[in-house]
Amino acid sequence: MAFSNRFFDRVEKKTNVNKETILGLAKKLQDTDLKNEGSLREVIQTLSQVTGRNVTKEQEDKIISAVVNDKVPKNIDKMI
Repeated sequence: MAFSNRFFDRVEKKTNVNKETILGLAKKLQDTDLKNEGSLREVIQTLSQVTGRNVTKEQEDKIISAVVNDKVPKNIDKMI
């Protein structure tokens, strides 16, 4: 899936995370087993640190549940 610079600009504007960081995180996600709870927690904590947003244990649990149970929207472009 190819994303345009416009997409990255929109993400950076909302999150203050630059394109290079986003691509690095995407690479990490490609190499991660997203059905593994430990791996997901690590990714969530990394995203929390990069974006400067605190994620509570409850929020983390909800995110993990959504990912493991395939409840994540497929078109993330519409979410941003």
